[in-house]
Amino acid sequence: MTRHIEIIEPGSLTLVEDLGRVGHLAVGVGRAGAADVGSYRLGGRLVGNVDGAAALEVTFGGLRLRAHGEVVVCLTGAPSPADVDGRVQAHATPFTLRDGQVLSLRMPLSGLRTYVSFRGGLAVPTVLGSASTDTMSGLGPEPVRAGQVFGIGQRTEGLPHVDHAAVAPPPSGTVELAVLPGPRRDWFAEPERLAQAEWIVSGRSDRKGLRLDGEPIERHTEWRDIELPSEGMVRGAIQVPPSGLPVLFLNDHPVTGGYPVIGVVRSAHVDRAAQLQPGQPVRFRWESLHPHRAFPS
Repeated sequence: MTRHIEIIEPGSLTLVEDLGRVGHLAVGVGRAGAADVGSYRLGGRLVGNVDGAAALEVTFGGLRLRAHGEVVVCLTGAPSPADVDGRVQAHATPFTLRDGQVLSLRMPLSGLRTYVSFRGGLAVPTVLGSASTDTMSGLGPEPVRAGQVFGIGQRTEGLPHVDHAAVAPPPSGTVELAVLPGPRRDWFAEPERLAQAEWIVSGRSDRKGLRLDGEPIERHTEWRDIELPSEGMVRGAIQVPPSGLPVLFLNDHPVTGGYPVIGVVRSAHVDRAAQLQPGQPVRFRWESLHPHRAFPS
């Protein structure tokens, strides 16, 4: 193995992720992949990777790794304070880790998931065309552990000659998410309450779904005691279980579900949701399927 990285400390949860497994929902295999797709793609572009190269997704910082050989690296997503052998390293800025140097990430001040992209990507075996870890099905690599070694791949494109990407960090206050009406919106007595209330991100959230605390949304009396047959689920779907507390599905969501879907968050805003920290407030904004028509209350 020529160039590779060695994991010294993995932090609370570090996973290998790429763009996920596309086209397998019909056989019960979810997509998985990077939870914040935009941040993952930005990191790949800044180091000149082909689209879909495997990177590390670091939850709440804590990662320490050592380079063996020279490796071009970039950090995107949640801006974790970082240093290389004690020297501060900027976010969204490609840099070179030289042989033996150690990169350390601390807990981000805002946002949840930081992406560590390597020029050439991580050389990891694929399952159904993807190197992504799927925490729901168990497909893909195990969570990263101390002492693990990853080779660096060779497939690259030309470097973009950008020394820094001026992207805003994930907000630390209330985050607003755009939501389209779901297929079971009529199952609820007051579906508009989803957008009228402020919700708090629960500490029980994970890559399967963002669990929200607040005043429960009640079902319409007509559907209160009805069981819904399992239906196909998508990233961004907001299910409401019997507790009345919404669950916003993220990348490792189950492919089917038996609770009514009140709304579906727009794809770009699911990236925002993936960066929400436990305890952070979130609000929803109804949008119409028809952009020139007002959404009915």
